[in-house]
Amino acid sequence: MNLKFKEYLLENTQSVACEEVEIIQSLWSGYGKISRYELTGSLHRTVVVKFISHCSSGEHPKGWDTDNSHKRKVKSYEVETHWYEQWNDRCPTQARVPHFIGSFSLGAEQWIILEDLDANFSVRKQKLDIPEVKNCLRWLANFHGTFLGCHPTGLWQKGTYWHLGTRPDEYDKMEHPTLKAKAHAIDALLNQCNYQTIVHGDAKVANFCFSENGEEIAVVDFQYVGGGCGMRDVAYLLGSCLSSDACEVHDGELLDYYFIELAKTCDLSIGTFCELEEEWRRMYPVACADFMRFLFGWMPTHQKVNAYNLKMVEEVLDGI
Repeated sequence: MNLKFKEYLLENTQSVACEEVEIIQSLWSGYGKISRYELTGSLHRTVVVKFISHCSSGEHPKGWDTDNSHKRKVKSYEVETHWYEQWNDRCPTQARVPHFIGSFSLGAEQWIILEDLDANFSVRKQKLDIPEVKNCLRWLANFHGTFLGCHPTGLWQKGTYWHLGTRPDEYDKMEHPTLKAKAHAIDALLNQCNYQTIVHGDAKVANFCFSENGEEIAVVDFQYVGGGCGMRDVAYLLGSCLSSDACEVHDGELLDYYFIELAKTCDLSIGTFCELEEEWRRMYPVACADFMRFLFGWMPTHQKVNAYNLKMVEEVLDGI
């Protein structure tokens, strides 16, 4: 352990000793790790520490070891730190996030210290049933409603890890000529929405932490948080936890539920909310198509390139 970071950790948590007891996971492309630390003499029994090295690793699992990729990763960790330092406390209890404890930087290395959510949110899932999906949509609705109309100061101006502006390498590799030709028009439709919020930017099911009874949820990983239409998160979530057939059967029900929950948290007149809902419902297939644009360049054999999402692509392309 870096001795200067150790001093900071002990002082910041008012501990007399600390020990790394578990590596929870390595960061994507070898940029660091997430660990659990056990503390002695602190109010926190354990904390989670995200260690980041800003040096290029050259270990991308899909071979995307480009300068664009490295710069995007470095900025993502800068954004995540800013999120925890300046924005995180604004989340309501209905959009639970880990409490921020501190951050420390030294040269090209960085540490973020967070609440250990496992005390109350110890369950992780890969696939969800429909009630569980609705719980996740309720979290997103509360998150989007809280930040509706906020300017993403210090965050990504356009949230999500796949948005077109940060993916020129993948765009160049695309072999779907029609989608490639209309990619900028699709991107513009999402960016020019009248109603914008702060999106999580990586709202896959793996970033949702569940309580034992499945009712309570907290969400982690804010590297790609930034401005955008809420449908970017919704489309990505549904694609991450439901099969093509399940999306086909349940998308209407799930979108209805999301907007019911969003209405509860938005401080908007009925007329204004109806305008928002109408606009964002139109954007749902556009958001699906936008993510497919990324996959067609990044990994066209991915399982998410399925019948449901291909149908969304064709629907959007026919309308442009």
